[in-house]
Amino acid sequence: MKVMLINGSPHEKGCTYTALMEVAQTLEAQGIETEFFQLGKEPVAGCLACGACRKTKRCFMDDKVNVLLDKMGGVDGLIVGSPVYYAAPAGQITAFLDRAFYCKASLYADKPAAAVVSCRRGGASAAFDRLNKYFTISNMPVVSSQYWNQVHGNTPAEVREDLEGLQTMRTLGVNMAWLLKCIEAGRRAGLPAPVREKGIATNFIR
Repeated sequence: MKVMLINGSPHEKGCTYTALMEVAQTLEAQGIETEFFQLGKEPVAGCLACGACRKTKRCFMDDKVNVLLDKMGGVDGLIVGSPVYYAAPAGQITAFLDRAFYCKASLYADKPAAAVVSCRRGGASAAFDRLNKYFTISNMPVVSSQYWNQVHGNTPAEVREDLEGLQTMRTLGVNMAWLLKCIEAGRRAGLPAPVREKGIATNFIR
């Protein structure tokens, strides 16, 4: 079993990475393989609503979005981390997720997911809520912890002083590992995945 951890911060080894690493180490201790996906400092374009991906299931902008799409088939769980900017996730991670989820939503269905946010002081719960929207519209079980998945600090060293935040990350890792193992046990026992109705799309107009 494998979990992908997306670091939506431009800083490869910053505060968000520190939080995600605490989760990753816990997952590894539970026998779950992990892989980091770093967005980096390159600009990420937003969705242009061109509709091309409806046919190709890939984005016509051939960047890291397509790299993730290629990897998701071999991933069992997903954790997305972001710093908090103006009480919201970083713009690059939301632009990235808009395109990654719209291109091929079926890649994510039934895979447990969680969001992790890092902030200096405030805005964490609003950013956390925004990231969870991607999971709850995609038939992904959302993994919880003992508190909202957030750490506080202005530097990685300060994050490591947030003992409750780090414990929240470890609890998240334990819960993610447990749910993945439960899903695998159900699969081995012959329990089928949910059978879903064909989607109905309505617009609120008369």
